[in-house]
Order: sequence, then C-alpha cells, then structure tokens
Amino acid sequence: MTKSATAFAPATVANVAVGFDILGFALKGLGETATVERIKQPTVVVMPVAGHADIPVDPLKNTASAGLVRLREDKKLPFGFKVILQKEIPVGSGLGGSAASAVAAIVAANVLLAKKLSRAELLEYALVGEAAASGARHGDNVGPCLEGGLVFVRSHPQVELVKIKTPPSLRCVIALPKLSVKTREARGILQPHVPLKTAVQQTANLTGFLLGLANKDMELIGRSLNDEMIEPQRAGLIPCLPHLKEAAYQAGALGCSISGSGPAVFALVDGEATAKRVLKLWKVTAEVHDFTLVKAWVSPLSCPGASVRKK
Repeated sequence: MTKSATAFAPATVANVAVGFDILGFALKGLGETATVERIKQPTVVVMPVAGHADIPVDPLKNTASAGLVRLREDKKLPFGFKVILQKEIPVGSGLGGSAASAVAAIVAANVLLAKKLSRAELLEYALVGEAAASGARHGDNVGPCLEGGLVFVRSHPQVELVKIKTPPSLRCVIALPKLSVKTREARGILQPHVPLKTAVQQTANLTGFLLGLANKDMELIGRSLNDEMIEPQRAGLIPCLPHLKEAAYQAGALGCSISGSGPAVFALVDGEATAKRVLKLWKVTAEVHDFTLVKAWVSPLSCPGASVRKK
C-alpha cells in the first residue's frame, strides 16, 4: 500500500462579486502543496510550516489536518497521518489559502486509503478544514479548488457543487496588495440583515451574470458584475480598492471587485489584450498612489482543480 502522496490545490476567487458564499473559480499560477504520509501511530501529526510560525500545528486547528482527524474518526482507521505543507498562497490574502490547504491534504490522503473516498466525501472533509480557519462551512473556495473552473455551491440542505461553463475568451486579472485581511474578521463585520431593495438588486445582478455567461453576452456580464451587498461593507479594509477599480474600468474590464474577503482584487475581462492592459495600468496605479502589489497576474477561468503530483 502507498505510504506517501503529494497533491496540489489551486488558489481561488470566491464570491465573484455577486455570489457571496455560492460562487467561486480556480486560478492558474498559485496554490498549496501537501504531502501526507501514513504513520503507525493512530493520530494526525502536522509538521511546522517553514516561514509560518503563526500556522498552528494542533491538528484540530490546522486547516490541512482538521479534515484528516475527522476522516480517521469516521473510518476508524488503524493508522495515522503526517502532514507536510508547502504554502505559496499568502495568509490572509483572500485567495483561498485555507481551502487549498484542506483540499490538498485530503486529496493526498485519499491516495493512502484502501477504499477511496467519493467526491462528496472529499468535499465534506475539506469543508471541515475550511471551517477550522474561517469558522464557517462555506464551499465557495473549497468547491472550485476541488473541481476546477467556475462552480456554484448550494449549501442547503447539503453541500452540492455545479460547474458553470464560461466563455473561452473570459480572463481574470488578479492583484494582491501588501495587506492582510483575516477571514474571520472580514465575516465578523458583515451585517446579518440587508435591506430588501439591496437583496433584490443583488439577486438581479447574480441572475444577469449567470445568464451573461450562458449566452456569452459580455455586455450583460459587465452590467451585472456589481456587488451591492458585501463589497460596500468590506471596502474600508482595502484602501487601494477604489484606485484599482477605477484603473480596471479605464482599461476596459467588465467588472472588478474583492476576491473572497480580500485584500486581493480581481477583474474579469474579455480577451488577453484587455487583461494585459488592466495588468499594466494596475502596476502604474500602484506607483502613482503609493501602494504595493505583492503579486499581479492573469488567469483563465477554466483552470483544473486539485490533483495528485506524480513522483
């Protein structure tokens, strides 16, 4: 039986402006790698992550291991796991780092099991890890990280994933400012209730966005990609957001908003040429307004989900 396996899980953009906790897509060029080893001791051991002394090694508090603890309990496994995590996604970036860690670990651990987990089980155990980080079982990062592409997450009465086709020319431009926003804190500032008018407008925007994707109607996508509900509450956490949005629209973006809980910002554009214009203008904007971009890049929306790394 295999004693060790390594898996890669991609970074993600969650919420996608109009789909709070229900939409997300995988990104190219950034992700987390987890190596999971079988050990004789009936426990889960987390190795310290190089350069991240703040990441807990307590298996119940670490996003990569919390799902493995539950897996051992549910399946009554006679062996344990050792988890070695290589982090590429900055902590508190809004790019789904906790979800990617959880997904990478459970996908790697699945290789070590005599009876493989179903897709639904992989999702369930990854959600346990996500909840350890954010305090909520939201699947808008975990879903696309596991499945790839743009994913709709239906959470009631049980979590269900539906992949959404996107126009081939659609691109995402990502900018990561030199800031850190903790998911728990970003969720904590949200009001539990929204005005009826706001709810209606957000529903219209979500519907318009999905219909725009289905019909390859870029103008409808652009008119609809506007967050009326969450972005106004979180904008204060990202001082450079107005400058990045203004530059994105000036360069021809369809829409621009916060990735997950931030501070990463994403813009959707039609075509590679427009993506390059947004990227170039964002870098100029950062210089003009004196803020730092840690990373900025372009990704398609059809990226693959988590996968096992071959030795």
